[in-house]
Amino acid sequence: MCSAISREAARRRRRVESDVFGDLSRLLPLQPSVRAHLDKPSVIRLTLSYIRMQALLKGENTSKTNHMYLKILEGFLMVLSTMGDMIFLSDNVSKYMGLSQTELMGHNIFEYTHPCDHEEIRHNLRLTAELGCSQKRDFVLRIKSALTHRGRVGNLKSTTWKVLHCQGRVKLCTASSSVSCLLLTCRPLPLSHTLLSTHTFTSQHSMDMRFTYCDQRLTSLLGYRPEELLGRSIYDLCHTLDTSCLNKNHLNLCLKSQSVSGQYRMLVRSGGYVWVESHKILKIPNLFWS
Repeated sequence: MCSAISREAARRRRRVESDVFGDLSRLLPLQPSVRAHLDKPSVIRLTLSYIRMQALLKGENTSKTNHMYLKILEGFLMVLSTMGDMIFLSDNVSKYMGLSQTELMGHNIFEYTHPCDHEEIRHNLRLTAELGCSQKRDFVLRIKSALTHRGRVGNLKSTTWKVLHCQGRVKLCTASSSVSCLLLTCRPLPLSHTLLSTHTFTSQHSMDMRFTYCDQRLTSLLGYRPEELLGRSIYDLCHTLDTSCLNKNHLNLCLKSQSVSGQYRMLVRSGGYVWVESHKILKIPNLFWS
């Protein structure tokens, strides 16, 4: 008799638990087809992430977030806690990573990023944890991607590393001034150095950044003939105050095989400077830079 009562009590507890998880799942701002495939740990993970996002957005005009979303069509939005938890990712993350929003939200970024990039991520998160620190963030990291080179979606067992250019700022939580997070736009760097605009040129460099090749577009943009720069270092043309930008870019290239600089000033042949941004890809034995 007692055992029958215990079994009935256990079944009742399971029904109540299922109802609670069903209610939580229905409250998540996800498509019904996505909610239908969530297990209980996923429901808890996503619920906690959305609660944290609500705290961050409390009292804010959410149209600002929508405006930012529209501006990053070539990338996705990621919100990180000071501990590295991925509180939120825009749903277009799957387009670039082959992993869905629900697969990633609530997990820690250190589970998905290259071990050699962890210290740089920690450094940016430490700065974020400092109350009132509103410095810009601009760094490059390698993250797991389930996309194949042909754009097909694989699985986590066959992931490759994709290089992301991450830019953003600290966001203070209005619900508690002692809580902050990192709001980032993440743009995958291309795997090729194909020119995408008439306002770009391609050059090839030795490991010490001396020009070994330049295409003809250089002349219309900076005034130099390609042969004039052969053997010269890119640092000869960079404004003195911007050398740290190039140094960081060069280091990222050596460590991660791809990098993108911030904007810096480059000397024009006729005098003066123009603002440029460089995208670099490491190719043995030379570097491609556009």
